[in-house]
Amino acid sequence: MQRVLRPRAIGLSSLRMGHYFTVASVELGNTTTKCILVTTNLETAEIFEIEKEVRMTRDVRLPRSDETVFGETVFGVPLTRDSVSELVSSVLISVTSRAGIDIERDLHFVVRSTGVTASFASPSEVGTIVQALADGCINAGIPPRKMTAAISSENLPPDLHDFTWLKKVYFDGAIASSLPPANTEIVANEMEGELVTAGIKGAAKGTAIDFRNPVMTLDFGTTLAGRITDNGFPYAKTIGSFAGLAGAIPDALARGSGLVQPTIGCVLDLPRSSRSQRTDVNAEWLEKVQRVIKIERVPRNATRFGTVPVNTAAAKESNVVLIGVDADLLILEKLGFMFLEQENEMQLLALIDRLQAWIVQRIVSIAESENLLLDATSLGLTGRAITTGMKPKIISEGLRLNNGELWTTSHQLVFVEDGLAMGAAVAARCMNSMGTTRHPMGGRRGDRCIMAERMRLQGKKLK
Repeated sequence: MQRVLRPRAIGLSSLRMGHYFTVASVELGNTTTKCILVTTNLETAEIFEIEKEVRMTRDVRLPRSDETVFGETVFGVPLTRDSVSELVSSVLISVTSRAGIDIERDLHFVVRSTGVTASFASPSEVGTIVQALADGCINAGIPPRKMTAAISSENLPPDLHDFTWLKKVYFDGAIASSLPPANTEIVANEMEGELVTAGIKGAAKGTAIDFRNPVMTLDFGTTLAGRITDNGFPYAKTIGSFAGLAGAIPDALARGSGLVQPTIGCVLDLPRSSRSQRTDVNAEWLEKVQRVIKIERVPRNATRFGTVPVNTAAAKESNVVLIGVDADLLILEKLGFMFLEQENEMQLLALIDRLQAWIVQRIVSIAESENLLLDATSLGLTGRAITTGMKPKIISEGLRLNNGELWTTSHQLVFVEDGLAMGAAVAARCMNSMGTTRHPMGGRRGDRCIMAERMRLQGKKLK
């Protein structure tokens, strides 16, 4: 399908009349910082959006003289623990206030995530920024208990007791029935891949699509994230992971064009960035840009790929194939400048649409060549650099398997807006064992709920 799935809106009055589990997703990205309030109908598993605020991360305040810069965005915007904390606290307070949400009464959980990993030396160093996110949530009035999994049902509000399975199972690390890699330090933004995968599964619950394992998910934010799972039961294993550049590639073309700020501008700054049209693209120009981009299985000796820290030894240990996207952003900026000397803005957007579709095609082709795709594998795409413009239509009509067959002939394809935020809602439910057997999110496509198998599996471990 080519439609972009978006969570439907819901009002506060409806929220207080039904059985809902409400989560705030706080994400610090290279380009945008978001807080999205989402809530899940605990009887149908359908996810709704209550309120949302998006800010540009480049607007974070500058470091003070007595502060330590622990990292920076892919565009070089410096970050300190206090500056990140203040940004997160501000956006969280703004969203909850505007929505009329009482943090103590109405908000059940907060999930934090970040895609700002390019400046870190290794995946393990991301802990500092996660602490900064936690500081911001606490400063906004979020109790620590609303950021950690409940150990027992008694730790949850009384109105949720009937919807938790904590008396029969415990949270064992599987989100939407997918296990993380044995070694979670494969890529610096591993949590993003986990949340995106869960979020796309959750987004499909409001449709007729059964988007369960095995799946392949890709998040085209500024950097690339995502996973490939097998068809294991009750839990699928992660067999593929992604790292590198995503939205940073078209951003570089936009900066070079002169249509946005030369150092921190992005495609979102283009006044018609979401309204690109089906325009003929000069094949020679497309090939020029493609030659600058490298898409491959990440080499064994790599410590970074596409600016993102990777651990190929950990990938091998976990039997995970790591696929990456890299590019010389400075050369792309020069190409953007040269392109706008000959063409116009709409043709630049059309070029970007075709380029992003080609990147997806290359990733899928490599995944298939690495034997990571099964007959039932579904593909889910999310992120600002893949759900905008004509990209969904171009991909739906042109994505193919290596034998030339159209992807949608034999495999499902979905596009999801804000997959990461929806993943926060799913992850929070999983951490508190709040699934529904009537509308399962875990398990295999077309198969039964996994709760009985979970109980048997955990019962064996407890002996």
